[in-house]
Parts: sequence; C-alpha cells; structure tokens
Amino acid sequence: MLRSNWLSQVLFGACLSTLIFLPGKGYAQVSVSPLVIEAKAERGQAQGIITVTNTSSNPARVRIYAEPFTYNRDVGFQTLQSSPSDLSLYLQFSPRELTIKSGESRRVRLISRLAPNLPEGEYRAVVFNETLNDTKDTAGNNVSLVARIGVTFYVRKGNLSPNLLVGNASFNSEQKQIQLLVKNNGTATARPTLNWTLRRGATVVKSGQVETNGVIAQSDRYFLLNPIDTAPGTYQLSGELVWGENNESKLPFQVDVIIPTTERLKIQR
Repeated sequence: MLRSNWLSQVLFGACLSTLIFLPGKGYAQVSVSPLVIEAKAERGQAQGIITVTNTSSNPARVRIYAEPFTYNRDVGFQTLQSSPSDLSLYLQFSPRELTIKSGESRRVRLISRLAPNLPEGEYRAVVFNETLNDTKDTAGNNVSLVARIGVTFYVRKGNLSPNLLVGNASFNSEQKQIQLLVKNNGTATARPTLNWTLRRGATVVKSGQVETNGVIAQSDRYFLLNPIDTAPGTYQLSGELVWGENNESKLPFQVDVIIPTTERLKIQR
C-alpha cells in the first residue's frame, strides 16, 4: 500500500545534494550527507554513516526514522506501508532523536542485519532526518513546523547488477520538455547520467546532460531533457547512459522524437 507522496517536502540524493529550509528567519536549517548509501551485505550485515549538520544560528531537534519506498514513473517517489524489498525492518540506528547546536555536526551509524532466510535481492529504505521546530503563528498560537530530508539506503544481498534499456522518447506536454524512458530490468538499482544530442537531419539542434537519476531494479523512469526552443517536427535523439562506480558502464542509444505541431519547447537555452 502506498503512503502519501511527500516529494514536495523531501529532496532526495538520487538527484542533488541539497537542503530543506523552513519558512521564515531563525528556524533550524539542517543538511545531511551523503544522501545516497549503497552497500553489499557481508554475512547478512551492512552499514553506513550519515552526518547531520545544523547550519542555522539556533539549536536543531532532529528525529530519525526509516520507511520503505519505491519510485513510480508517473507519480514519482513514494513511501510504502510494506514492501518485499523493505530494509527498514532490518535497520538499526542510534540515536533516534538528537539536538544539534548551531554550526555543529552529529554522526549517525546505520546498521542493517538481514534475516538469514531472506532471498537474494536488493533491500532499500529512506532514512528521514526530520527537523522539529516550535514557533508561534501571527495570532500568537504555538505551532510546530516540520521539514525532513531523506537519505536513500540500498543494501544488496548476493551478486546483483542493473540491466538498463532505453525506451521511447516523447514530448511531455505538462513539463514542455522531451522525456526519455529508461528501464531497469536488472536486480540492482542504477544511478546513470544521461548525455544527449538532439538533431534534425544532419543539423545538431542542442546537446546536454541530465544529472544522475536513480532507476530502481525492475522499474523505469523518465529522464527530462533540458528545455529548448525548437519548431515542431521529427527529431533524432542520441547519446549514452553512463553509470557504475568508475563510470565503467555505458549504453549508447538513438531514438526518434516528435514535437507536436501545437507545441514548442520554450525555456532558456
């Protein structure tokens, strides 16, 4: 069962290292690193460390907890009530709540102990770092503001690997951008970068790069290309996906994409 989509409140490390800010001045601001942890289980165990830093001038109260998650190409990131790939059931960390002084950092160790009878596969969870803040509204009432940053934690049991394929390219009328479907038929999540070139015949219209995006095992997602301003018609989109610890895996592609006659891509070059 899916829980409500918190994407508007949470920024995840599959894309960018960033902060979540509470509204107004004087509220606690917290940064977390790294935002993605990948580990291979050895004798059923794996671990990682996150560093939580208070970048504001006030003390920050942070609560830490974990939930299973998935990524749906149409909806985006979603937490789950349960999942066969749920790592949170086997995840331990301490402390679960901490107070961090202004300008200071605290480290939190994440330890996963997989049950011996679990089948081989990739287990994952999002570890939320939730900042708790008490303040007053314009009427003088006490209110609590909550902001959270998620760290995605992947643990692999067995010899697993991704298997990426490039699907079709199409025009996203809502985003006013070209989108490229990337599928992962493998047993492990991949985090590829996309290098691309758009041509019309022999003419190069534009080229660019889409920064790292996570493609979960046995799923797919759209990569949105940097917007351009071009006329309707049929174009050729080519390039390559690059991923792996040392960018050792590369997948070239070439597909056609049609810009509808009623649409143009209009954002900065």
